[in-house]
Amino acid sequence: MKNFLDTLDKTKIKYIAKGVLVGGLAGVVVSLFRLAIEKIGEVLPLIYSQLKSHPLWLIPWCLFMIFLAFVVGLLIKSDPNIKGSGIPQVEGQLKDEVSVSWWSVLWKKFVGGILSVGTGLFLGREGPSIQLGASCAQGIAVKLKATKSEEKILLSSGAAAGLAAAFNAPIAGLLFVVEEVHHNFSPLVWLTSFAAALTSNFVSLTFFGLQPVLHLGDIPSLPLRHYWLLILLGILLGVLGRFYQIILLALDNWYALLPLPSYFRGVLPFVLIIPIGLFFPHILGGGNQIILALGQHSPTLIALFLLLFLRFTFSMVSYGSGLPGGIFLPILTLGAIIGSLFANFATTTFGLEPVFIKDFIVIAMAGYFAAIGKAPLTAIILVTEMVGSLVHLMPLGLTALVAYIVVDILGGDPIYEALLERLVKSKKTHLIGQRTIVEIPVLAGSKLDGTLVRDFEWPDHMLLALLHRGDREIIPHGDTVMKIGDTLEILTDTTHASSIVRTINEQL
Repeated sequence: MKNFLDTLDKTKIKYIAKGVLVGGLAGVVVSLFRLAIEKIGEVLPLIYSQLKSHPLWLIPWCLFMIFLAFVVGLLIKSDPNIKGSGIPQVEGQLKDEVSVSWWSVLWKKFVGGILSVGTGLFLGREGPSIQLGASCAQGIAVKLKATKSEEKILLSSGAAAGLAAAFNAPIAGLLFVVEEVHHNFSPLVWLTSFAAALTSNFVSLTFFGLQPVLHLGDIPSLPLRHYWLLILLGILLGVLGRFYQIILLALDNWYALLPLPSYFRGVLPFVLIIPIGLFFPHILGGGNQIILALGQHSPTLIALFLLLFLRFTFSMVSYGSGLPGGIFLPILTLGAIIGSLFANFATTTFGLEPVFIKDFIVIAMAGYFAAIGKAPLTAIILVTEMVGSLVHLMPLGLTALVAYIVVDILGGDPIYEALLERLVKSKKTHLIGQRTIVEIPVLAGSKLDGTLVRDFEWPDHMLLALLHRGDREIIPHGDTVMKIGDTLEILTDTTHASSIVRTINEQL
């Protein structure tokens, strides 16, 4: 027994235990957040039905919605880090470009997100859930007096746990951290994040049951003879995804034209949602109910075009205002509508059997998200876990790849990185001047591969402290040869961390 304990990697065991702790807390917080939004969403159609029957009640309802916008505005004014989805802020924390107060963000994002997403605005719960999970992790790191490096690992695990609880998608939560946030594969990060995501998902399943979030029933396998349609769909999704990016990044400039303080821009979507609720109460919110409805029956092409226009336009109005809410679920909803449109057109033009319309709804969700977020693996696994079907990995992969290539050709960047860049430019970052460790992976084709440590031109204000090669830790010296798969640990100050990473990447 003693020999067995001696062989255990105690560091990894400790981080897995901390991941379980983060996942448990994040799972409870995000599940309560999700539960509140869903319960309010169930009542909204009834409220708007009564308002339509009693028009005089619209006056106090309008005043109430303006009051809610004012409350959320005050929360944003007191802490601007709760604006939007929260994912750029989490990525900024991990890059030492953004500093936040975890308790302030935790409760203000929780309240502001419920008021914004729960009242029917076209916003998603997943971005706020990721930031809530990260805030829980940051709070635990503070209580444990963790080092800066350890805090970042816990932040990553909190983000994974948040996404896992929001969508019952633990593998997608892990992939999101690896592919979208870190862009590399660190053993401690993935172990801690995976433990947190699994624990958080277990808590969420306890609240909401085992059925997948977007369960569409039995979905037939798409025959190989229809795969050429996936290439056309991928091209369409890539073009529309790039258009989405352009419009989303321009929203801040458009909203700046309004004679309103930035923290009170939410009054516009809070008021404009009222006529939508009166006439179309069942399309309010992030859109998961629309995806489920499309899986049951296909509206006419005209109805789908109108739904696509309304969802796209008001999603932009909602998110551009800076209200606490995400774009994950609205993007998936738009993708599902595009997929349904494409499939219905293909049935009349290319002889696609109507039974496969549901396939294109699922496939287009992944392709559209892959185009906009430029995170195809996350998109594929996220949709697979949400739908609960494994028979579409090949068509999902093909469509996501084509959409990704098209956006890349059109000059699109990952949307969350673009939002982070805009966030950092728009505010002064309050750095605390502590030591930190940044990780640089040695990838295929990198100038680091096969290079001696002394032969690389390293930036100032840093020390190459450690080199990870598999499970081995190597203390580097001038004659150490860096190889593919290595992860370099660089010791620096938080003030210089982001510029060092940028300088090294520019040389690769």
